[in-house]
Amino acid sequence: MNVLLWHVHGSWTTSFVHGTHRYLVPVTPDRGPYGLGRARTYPWPASAVEMTPEELADADVDVVVLQRPEELELAERWLGRRPGRDLPAIYVEHNTPKGDVPTTRHPMADRDDLLLTHVTHFNELFWDNGSTRTAVVEHGIVPPRVEWTGELDRLAVVTNEPVRRWRVTGTDLMPRFAEVAPLDVFGMGVTGLADRLGLPGQRLASHDDLPQDVMHTEVARRRAYLHLCRWTSLGLSLIEAMTIGMPVVALATTEAVDAVPPDAGVLSTRADTLVEAARWLMADRDAAYRLGARAREVTKERFGLDRFLADWDRILEEETCASR
Repeated sequence: MNVLLWHVHGSWTTSFVHGTHRYLVPVTPDRGPYGLGRARTYPWPASAVEMTPEELADADVDVVVLQRPEELELAERWLGRRPGRDLPAIYVEHNTPKGDVPTTRHPMADRDDLLLTHVTHFNELFWDNGSTRTAVVEHGIVPPRVEWTGELDRLAVVTNEPVRRWRVTGTDLMPRFAEVAPLDVFGMGVTGLADRLGLPGQRLASHDDLPQDVMHTEVARRRAYLHLCRWTSLGLSLIEAMTIGMPVVALATTEAVDAVPPDAGVLSTRADTLVEAARWLMADRDAAYRLGARAREVTKERFGLDRFLADWDRILEEETCASR
């Protein structure tokens, strides 16, 4: 099929374009949010093709995968066809609801012209989807090329914009863990985080926007993975860390409760419990290895790329066949 989708979430899109279809990815001269084009920090298959809005007007498109409400109008303007009416449309919701949870209405609620697909069962449960048809396709990842070594007595965190998002990403909790072991925080917008938290550089180091392979190599050298998100969807960085073979210390919130089994890490809503878990893993490398080995086993089965792509093949086929 020819699948039109915007490059919005880098890791998710990387997995998605590894399928057997042809993926039409809008690109604009400024490579802004609605024309980012192909990834430049990770190699995508040649089947992911950049197309300008002018080229899309004449393109053969079988299905549109939407990820933001404004893409409905944008797709109609660029294609000259209405998603959901003139060609099949699937809306992928990546995030937990915002606002008055759990009564937050999804922007695609009560529609009969598209399929609303969530990335976690938690998200489908907590959004008010109205009468819109829904499905869940759990994450699948391209396996990182490294495995856990854990030779550094440090904790790894992967997060984006921890200063702006603050309590959402659990940034305010980081100083408690910095007392146990130094933190290495990877992601976008992490520069200056130690100063913002009032921590010395030797207790928290920032690694801003590294290429994915480099980041995976560095994360794998840390003893454990720290996941402090209070209210986000299941982060792909958490799944990647588990696939690498890292033990997890995480808040027992949103989908993490279901994704991380008790023998693969320590989850709790008590910060003190997690601080003690981090202290334990710093002192007991063998225990860290056992938890990480179980994490790797679980994620390869549940969040494997083949399963993810097979689920998406089924949905794409069902939606295009129903449209015909």
